[in-house]
Amino acid sequence: MKRKVLAALRKGENYELKTELNSEYKERRKEAVRRVIANMTVGKDVSGLFTDVLKNMHTDDLEIKKLIYLYLINYAKTQPDLVILAVNTFVKDAEDTNPLIRALAIRTMGCLHVQEVLDHLSDPLRKCLKDPSPYVRKTAVMCVAKVYDLSPTTAEENGFVEEVRRALSDSNPMVISNAVTVLTEINEMAPGQNIWRLDAKSVPTLLAAVNECVEWGQIAILEALADYTPKTEKEAESICERLLPRLQHANGSVVLTTVRLLLNYEKYVLRADLLSQFTKKMVPPLITLLSSEPEIQYVALRNINIILQRHPKMLSKEIRVFFCKYNDPIYVKYEKLDVLVRICSERNTEPLFNELKEYAREVDVDFVRRAIQAIGRLAIRYESSADKAVKVLIELLQLKVNSVVQDVVVVLRDVFRRYPHNFADVVPTLCEHIDYVNEPDAKAALIWILGEYSEHISNISSLLGTCIESFLEDEDEGVQLALVNSAVKFFLKRPQQGQALVLKALQTATEKCANPDVRDRAYIYWRLLSADPNAARTVALVEMPPVELESANLSAPLLEELVAELGSVASVLQKPAKLFVYKKADKAGVPRDSEMTYAGLDDTEGGAAPAGDNGTTGAIDTSNEGEPELLISF
Repeated sequence: MKRKVLAALRKGENYELKTELNSEYKERRKEAVRRVIANMTVGKDVSGLFTDVLKNMHTDDLEIKKLIYLYLINYAKTQPDLVILAVNTFVKDAEDTNPLIRALAIRTMGCLHVQEVLDHLSDPLRKCLKDPSPYVRKTAVMCVAKVYDLSPTTAEENGFVEEVRRALSDSNPMVISNAVTVLTEINEMAPGQNIWRLDAKSVPTLLAAVNECVEWGQIAILEALADYTPKTEKEAESICERLLPRLQHANGSVVLTTVRLLLNYEKYVLRADLLSQFTKKMVPPLITLLSSEPEIQYVALRNINIILQRHPKMLSKEIRVFFCKYNDPIYVKYEKLDVLVRICSERNTEPLFNELKEYAREVDVDFVRRAIQAIGRLAIRYESSADKAVKVLIELLQLKVNSVVQDVVVVLRDVFRRYPHNFADVVPTLCEHIDYVNEPDAKAALIWILGEYSEHISNISSLLGTCIESFLEDEDEGVQLALVNSAVKFFLKRPQQGQALVLKALQTATEKCANPDVRDRAYIYWRLLSADPNAARTVALVEMPPVELESANLSAPLLEELVAELGSVASVLQKPAKLFVYKKADKAGVPRDSEMTYAGLDDTEGGAAPAGDNGTTGAIDTSNEGEPELLISF
């Protein structure tokens, strides 16, 4: 019953609108058109009023005409036969004395995207491309892209593409920028045909127009120039110098596109003084972007991360600008932390350590973990800063905050492996906090430290004995393996004190442990100790290779691709556009549903952190975990 009532109400509403649309009073018809568009906007079906709406097209009221054109665009594909009824009005409006109406008519005909209208669009479009009004011309130029998308043959046979090429020398900068946009779009629609290629004759025109365009027109021209290959070094220098003022633009996209152009032109400019000047000019605009909204900051930081891989020292003097603010969103803090570690040098580790120590007191556990890991990365990178880093880590350890203790222990393990026996004096302090260590990775790291520095710990027997008593309770394989290793190391270093302990550890591992890997390792050690203690010493007490930082740099081919796409979604996701934009994926031959991955990290610039005794890798985190997830669909 309820459905019938609602259906009756809907029918009544449409009937009322139909009556109003056919009213003899202009104001009532105007109000009816507004109500129709309002209903259409909220998702109601008003397609049944198509013919009644069409009757109101013959009006001089620009507002009604815009609303009716919007209605036609929305229902053109479902009512293609009825759209033909409006063609005569479109053609008539395309010759109106008012340029706004001419532009509106030609724009709407292009947006209808109906094959039946295309045959009637050619003559009005040809006239509008040569219209005396620049507003009409720029609208007509954009319409050519829509025509080409619907029927490339029609666009080429009628000479529309050639007219757009001629528009590159138009007197109006907006027409020029729209022509560049359309030709670029047509090139993407027809891969391999090379319909348009920017030549040296058009470059001066574009350089002159870029200063007069609105921001989006500037971006279109800058992108075209960024992909242009200068003929000579002098031409490249001239283009860069003329576009340097674009770095001062208020729009962040214009700034990043200009930076992209300057980076692309570095291979054509050979003068070192000019390259240094361009690099210095890029710094202030990039810093200014960090004063914008958080979303703009995030985009800027992701692009800065890429730029720094091309110019590592560009922002080394601006480290304080990247310090996190208390009200920064967490995703901005993560990016700032990555940039801080990247631009830090031996000269400015002191202020950065103090800053990271404050970050480690924050409430967000993930951010605290990243801050502690950053301290460890800097300690491993710069030997002169290792002492300061260890002091900071010990101070954090003494806070006795559970999550902080776990991360500090893991990072200290890596620092100890990087600088063997340099920090034996802090091991007793570390052992005082053994009761706070409860996570598997932290337990394994601490047990490794106990075995490695057993000769420096007075109560090592009781500490390891306590761990062995809970051997079977701890189900983590890494902890069990580390415990077996440390017990053997303790015995080999101090045979009299460690004999009972290692016997208990090996018996427990071989007789009661269900994990085959742990049992096998215990059997191997037992047989080595029984057959040849010297051989066991050679195996267990071997000097381990020092931990090296994993390279956080992108591979060279990927870096070049991302520099060429700076300022786009590709630079934010840090993967090429061909992997997630359908048109570019089709052009590159990448399947749309492909699970294809891209080699993002360069394995040649630094070895991965070697596995520890417990089989786990170094604790230096270079993953992208914690970034806002972006799902892109075009």
